[in-house]
Amino acid sequence: MDPLHTQHGMPESEAAAEARRLIDDWAAKPVHHHPTSFRDDTAPPAFGITPPVQQPDHRIVPAWAAGIAVASIGVGAGITGIGCGAWLVLQGLSSVTLTGVLMATLPFAALAMVATAIGGAISKARAVVTKNVFEGPVTHHTEIHNNSTTRGAFFARTRNEIR
Repeated sequence: MDPLHTQHGMPESEAAAEARRLIDDWAAKPVHHHPTSFRDDTAPPAFGITPPVQQPDHRIVPAWAAGIAVASIGVGAGITGIGCGAWLVLQGLSSVTLTGVLMATLPFAALAMVATAIGGAISKARAVVTKNVFEGPVTHHTEIHNNSTTRGAFFARTRNEIR
């Protein structure tokens, strides 16, 4: 028995007639619509007698969350200011030339030169001529007694006593 060449069930003409009957029965039944959404296409009135409905906002932000938000804004602004300042400094340093450095340090060098000149003049003006006259014999007597002791072998320690 060959399953590919044997006929199972009803002949083709009867199968077509049964299929047509089933389709007609299905088409004759009413279709039940279950809407999943609704759209009101009527135009809203420009004004009316119904007052607006109040919709209170019940969202409550905890104090710690508000504090963190304010702190993060402050930190962000501070970091932005520091970054802008660093950018300006680095922009200035990137355009440094020898002439610019000399012109920037010239007032300080002039001030230092004037201060040195004034200090030298004051010190010469205040210098008093002293004459130390010693009368009598001058003797110089020095005695050195050196006691040296060494202790240890590898990490030696030498002690010198001078009197």
